[in-house]
Amino acid sequence: MYSNLGKIGVIFGGLSSEREISVKSGKAVCEALINEGLNVREIDLTTEEPDKVEEIIHNFGIDVAFIAMHGRFGEDGKLQAILEKMNITYVGSDSLASALAMDKIASRSVFEENNIPVPKCKVLNIEKRNSLLKKELQLPLVVKPQSQGSSIGVSFVQRVEELGPALDSAFGYDNNIIIEEYIQGKELTVGILDDKALEPIQIVPKNIFFDYKAKYNKGMTEYMLPAPLDADLRNKVQAVSLKAHKALGCRHFSRVDLLLDKDNNPFVLEINTIPGFTATSLLPKAALYEGITFTQLCIKLITLALKDAVPTLNR
Repeated sequence: MYSNLGKIGVIFGGLSSEREISVKSGKAVCEALINEGLNVREIDLTTEEPDKVEEIIHNFGIDVAFIAMHGRFGEDGKLQAILEKMNITYVGSDSLASALAMDKIASRSVFEENNIPVPKCKVLNIEKRNSLLKKELQLPLVVKPQSQGSSIGVSFVQRVEELGPALDSAFGYDNNIIIEEYIQGKELTVGILDDKALEPIQIVPKNIFFDYKAKYNKGMTEYMLPAPLDADLRNKVQAVSLKAHKALGCRHFSRVDLLLDKDNNPFVLEINTIPGFTATSLLPKAALYEGITFTQLCIKLITLALKDAVPTLNR
C-alpha cells in the first residue's frame, strides 16, 4: 500500500543528554512503520562527526529520513544540514528553522519581532557572570541554558541562595543562559501538524514546574486533553502557537510550549521541532484525539516530506 514511500531511514540516538529518549522515539517509529510492511532502516547514530554521519547514512541507501533524534545534533539543524547536502528528503523543519528553534535566545528575538508574547528575561554570558546584580532580579525566576531540550539544565529559583547552583547548572551546558521571569499559571502544549494547531494539552506536574523528572517519570505529571479552556481561549492559544511555528519557518510538525498567566494571556516558551515520538508522547496524543493513530501520524509526516521535496526515489 505504501511502497511508493521508498526506503525509509529512521535516524535516532546520538550522543546528547537526550539519547535515551531519542532511542525510545526511534524504536517506536520503526516498529509502527515495519508493522505496516514498509521498507525501514534503523539508523542509530553514535557519532557527531559530519563526514562519518554522511558515510553512515549513505551506506543505508535511503530515500527519505525520519529524524527522531532529540537534542544536540539532531534537533539543532546539524543533521538536517547533512541531509540537505546529500539531497535526501527528511521529515520535519529545515536546518535554519531547527537551529532557530533550538536556540532560545534567537527564537525569542524572532517571536518578539512578530509580536508573539514571551516572558521577560535577561541574557547572561558566562564571562560576565559576576556582573549579575542580584538586587535587580525579582524572585521567583527560571534559569535555563540557551540550547537544550527536555528542560535539561533548567532550574526554578525561589530563594537567592538557589541562584548560584542554578547558574552553575545552566552554564554547564551553554556559555549563554537565560534568566526568565516566572509566570504562575497554566502550562500548555500545542501540537502543530501540517500547518494546523491541534487540541491544547494542559500539563500539571507534581513538581513545581515541568522538569526532566516530571517529563519522563511515570506518575509525575497529569495531562489534561482537552485542556479545560473555553472556545475563545482555546482558539487564542492555538492561533499564537501556529503563529510561532510559522514565524520560525517550521514545517510538517512541531510542539509549542506555552504558559497562561492568571489573566489568561498566553506566553510562548519554546518550540520543539522534534518532540517526543512514542505512542504516549504529547504530540501523538493530540493527534490521536483528532482521530490520527500513531502509525497514521508517522506515515502522514513521511508523505508530507516527500510532497515538499524534489523527487529522490530511484536515484
